[in-house]
Amino acid sequence: MSLIDKIPLLTLAFAALLLGLAPFFPEPHLVEKTRMLMNGTLTKPIDIFDLIWHLWLPVLLLVKLARMAFLNM
Repeated sequence: MSLIDKIPLLTLAFAALLLGLAPFFPEPHLVEKTRMLMNGTLTKPIDIFDLIWHLWLPVLLLVKLARMAFLNM
């Protein structure tokens, strides 16, 4: 977990935002893949991989923020 602590928050937030919203046009992949997941059409392995690929940095950011909040209690 100390590796997560070493990542600068601003850098991680910027990277998570950039990867989470890429590509910007016509719509971000996270929006498209979340819609597919809610509709039950997220079945192709490439789409599942794409969702995981675009989600891993935002999830890492959430883990870092939760860890920061927990350590400051």
